[in-house]
Amino acid sequence: MILLKNAHIVDSASDHHNSKKDILIDQGIIKEIGNNLSAEDAQIIEHENLHVSIGWIDSSVSFGAPGHEERQSIKNGLATASKSGFTSILLNANNQPNPENAAGIRSLKSLYKNKLVDVHPLGSLTLNQDGEHLAELFDMHEAGCAGFYDFKKSILNANLLKIALQYTKSFDGIVHSYPVHNAIAGQGMVNEDSTTIHLGIKSQPALAESLQVARDIEIARYTNAHLHIPTISTIESLELIRNAKAQGLKITCSISAHHLVLDSSALEDFNTNYKLLPPLRSKKSVSKFKDFISDGTIDMVTSDHIPLNIEHKDVEFDQATAGSIGLESVFGLSNEKLGLEKTIDLLTSAYSVYGIARSEIRENSKAVITLFDPETNYKFEKKNILSESKNAAAIGLQCKGKVLGTINGKASQFNF
Repeated sequence: MILLKNAHIVDSASDHHNSKKDILIDQGIIKEIGNNLSAEDAQIIEHENLHVSIGWIDSSVSFGAPGHEERQSIKNGLATASKSGFTSILLNANNQPNPENAAGIRSLKSLYKNKLVDVHPLGSLTLNQDGEHLAELFDMHEAGCAGFYDFKKSILNANLLKIALQYTKSFDGIVHSYPVHNAIAGQGMVNEDSTTIHLGIKSQPALAESLQVARDIEIARYTNAHLHIPTISTIESLELIRNAKAQGLKITCSISAHHLVLDSSALEDFNTNYKLLPPLRSKKSVSKFKDFISDGTIDMVTSDHIPLNIEHKDVEFDQATAGSIGLESVFGLSNEKLGLEKTIDLLTSAYSVYGIARSEIRENSKAVITLFDPETNYKFEKKNILSESKNAAAIGLQCKGKVLGTINGKASQFNF
């Protein structure tokens, strides 16, 4: 039994939104919400400025295991997610082997079964993620797959995307299309702008993203199916998505917390932690992303968590692998940039996007809760890294808000 004392509730779907209440949890169920509650043998959780919301969900997480255990083990990955405030994650098809049939999805689900964090696997869209033949999409869906994604790989064949959308529409599947036109992007590793032009590193223009997004939107229009565009990063792409949504198309998108706060000027010292996919964009672009969040164009903020061990990062910039860990910093960066209520909305909206059951902070509901203090200010440092891999683009950035714990049914952990 757990008793949360004087918790400020942040849950726009709850009758208790923006109120301070005690919350009594017994056998993983919220038994009572009220004032001055008490219970014998309850574990009392008190903390100055304690806030709670429904448990957060991250739409783009990669772990090392299975297949790359040297990057991040299952145990460490789940502990990192939980201590970072997440009770659910969508696990990218970024392992070995990647799931491309029902057996692959069931295998992943068995690995992550009965943990503090609920893991929803994404399956490969195509066999071997080579973009030629569709994987066993319906069978994966039936096995519990949350969506289909050839991780960080664009779909070159427009007809293949059309067929995938037409096919998945019949069972409300979600197709992810990574937004880059490979021919335009070429070997570019950084954004093409006034800062990067002096670095001597091959660049790619924003056109490489927006051209692919424009194509994908027209295919989504033709099929009238759900298309998700992960980790969007350019103003031009977002304007296209905004217009498509206004026309009634079923298109969703996410942005990484790193792209909300970092721009291409960070690359001037060639720090490989800032080598990301998509690349960091110009200051002008970053300054406008908040507008697309305010009007609902951007559906979710994600950590885009990609652990990479030192052999992938402690090399020359052009030899380094793109990617950064981000679970530990996504709340602090987003809260600093966007404010608390908008951040909570963005860290929980994946439930509705993916049709995953959403908990509520009300009596007789399963307790799926994140605990946090939204006012703690700090600079993200190496000591804040929980992951086994240390490739963090957030090092040195200003954060606001500290995660205090998570409760997911009968399982719980607290960071104080």
